[in-house]
Amino acid sequence: MGRQKGPNKTLVPFEGSEDPRSMAALIAHYFEWMRIRGYSETTITRAWEVLGMFLKWCKERSLSQARDITKPMLERYQRHLYHYRKRNGEPLSFRGQHGQLCAIQSLFRFLAKQNYILYNPASDLELPKVGKRLPRFVLSVSEVEQVLNVADIGNDKGIRDRAIMETLYSTGIRRSELINLKLYDIDDDREIMTIREGKGRRDRMIPIGERALSWIRKYLDDVRPSLMMEPDNGILFLTLEGGSMSQGHLTKLVRTYIKASKIGKIGSCHIFRHTMATLMLEGGADIRFIQQMLGHAELASTEIYTHVSLKRLKEIYLATHPGAKLERKKKRETPEEETEKTT
Repeated sequence: MGRQKGPNKTLVPFEGSEDPRSMAALIAHYFEWMRIRGYSETTITRAWEVLGMFLKWCKERSLSQARDITKPMLERYQRHLYHYRKRNGEPLSFRGQHGQLCAIQSLFRFLAKQNYILYNPASDLELPKVGKRLPRFVLSVSEVEQVLNVADIGNDKGIRDRAIMETLYSTGIRRSELINLKLYDIDDDREIMTIREGKGRRDRMIPIGERALSWIRKYLDDVRPSLMMEPDNGILFLTLEGGSMSQGHLTKLVRTYIKASKIGKIGSCHIFRHTMATLMLEGGADIRFIQQMLGHAELASTEIYTHVSLKRLKEIYLATHPGAKLERKKKRETPEEETEKTT
C-alpha cells in the first residue's frame, strides 16, 4: 500500500481488491461513495489510513470478506487498539481509538445500507469515552512577540515565516486553511480574508489585522516573486522551492520557532489558534464572534475557550469571594485606646 505524492494525490487500492467480494474491494466502493457525497480528500485519506490498519489486522486472522466480521471480532480489534503502541512506544489516546472505531462504524453502516452485508456488526459497538480537553498551552501577548521576533527578517525565509505566523496569530485559521490560501483570498482594501472550503467544506470571510497584512504585503513584494515558478497556481505561501506547503512542513516550521523562542512552551500552528481565541475572549469579544472567526459549526466547540480564559473569572472571584484576598487582621485595640475614643 502507498500514497502517491503530488498535487493530485490518489490512494492506492488495498491488496486483494481485485476480488469483487473482498472487503478491500468493498472499501473501494465506500471511498467512491464518500467522494460522490462530497467528503474532502483529507477525510478520505484519513479513512484510508485507518481502514488499512484494520484490513492488515483482519488479514493476519484470515478474515478477507466483510460478511466474516462479527461484533465479537470488532470488540477484539478494539482491545487491540487499546494495547497498540506507536513507533515511539506511546499508546493510542482514547480520542485516537475513538476516531479509528468511528471510521470502522461508518464503513459497516455503509455496507449494511447498500446491502453488501446482511447486518451491521458495528451498530452496537460501545466506543471509548472521550472527555473535553483544554488546550495544553496558550501564549500571552509577550510570548507571542517573542516567538514572532525569532524569525530573521534579513532573508527571504524569515520574511515569509514571519508573514505566516502573523497570519496565524491574527486570524486563528487552521493549518490546512493557511496552506490553501490563494492570492485573491486576501482583500487588502477591506482587510478581509476569505477561507474557501474550510472544515466541512464551509466558506467564511473573516477580518485580518493591519500588522499581518503589512507582513503579507512585504512577502508578496520582496519574496514571493523570487519563489514563484510558472505556471503560477496562485498559492499565497510557497516553499523555498516554489511549491505548495504540506501540513507536516508547516507544523515543523512553526514548532521550530516556538522552541527557539525559549518561552518554555511547546506547540505549533494550533497554539496560535488557541491564543487568538483566548485573547479575544479576554478582551471582551462575544463568543459567537469567536465561533465565526474559528469556523466552528457548533457553539459547543468554541465554548472550550470560556474555560481557558480565566481573566474574567478571576476578576469576579476576587470581587465576590470573601476568602480570595489575604488581608491583614485588624489590630485589636487596648483598653486605654478604647477609653480615649469614648472621652
